[in-house]
Amino acid sequence: MEKHPYTNIHPEAKIGKNVEIESFTTIHKDVEIGDGTWIGPNVTIFEGARIGKNCKIFPGSVISAIPQDLKFDNEDTTTEIGDNCIIRECVTINRGTADKHKTVVGNNCLLMAYVHIAHDCIIGNNCILANCVNIAGHAILDDYVIIEGVAGVQQFVHIGEHSFIASGSNVRKNVPPYIKAARDPLTFAGVNSVGLRRRGFTSDTVMQIEDIYRNIYIRGLNVSNAIKVIEQEAPKSKEKDIILKFIEESTKGIIRGPLS
Repeated sequence: MEKHPYTNIHPEAKIGKNVEIESFTTIHKDVEIGDGTWIGPNVTIFEGARIGKNCKIFPGSVISAIPQDLKFDNEDTTTEIGDNCIIRECVTINRGTADKHKTVVGNNCLLMAYVHIAHDCIIGNNCILANCVNIAGHAILDDYVIIEGVAGVQQFVHIGEHSFIASGSNVRKNVPPYIKAARDPLTFAGVNSVGLRRRGFTSDTVMQIEDIYRNIYIRGLNVSNAIKVIEQEAPKSKEKDIILKFIEESTKGIIRGPLS
């Protein structure tokens, strides 16, 4: 481990191999940092942090501070960050509460400057949150979610995998998988076809996803009737099952369509 003489590292913190810690950084006890991680200057890492391998944490970030939740009663909780994550300047990630006992950021995520992730959020793998995105407590982002800058996600919202949220959006309802969402109030803006093709989805699969969402958002059907049509007419596929399961579990509803 390489550390600057002006760092403050608790002797009980577990620091992996080839970790570099810059000046004026403070690391509390009950912290684990994986091999090869770089921690820049003026970073604060509080108790309960579990940081993976080969991460980069930039100046001013605060990891695993107690939740901004008045119900928090100093319970034993964690903040868990996967491998190969880039956490840019002044990002704040709060640890969990009694609800999930943890806040999670998956592998290969990019959190740009001033992102805030509140308590009990579960962020999947390969997610990108642009500058000043704020995620309220208990939210879930599945894998490969991209949120453009200055967007806010309400507590308990679920954003499905491979979805794309436009800059400045206020996300108050669940966002189904594979779609783009934009405007105010937030509405369906098409299938995220460019992102899907970049990640290896075939043109046939993208077209099948577009057909499914045409029933949900374009044909003027209510969600219940759209689901019946999809179940009867859409070919069997993993993507169909993922979309239907997501909607079935969205008790607080999904975002509206452009014609609503």
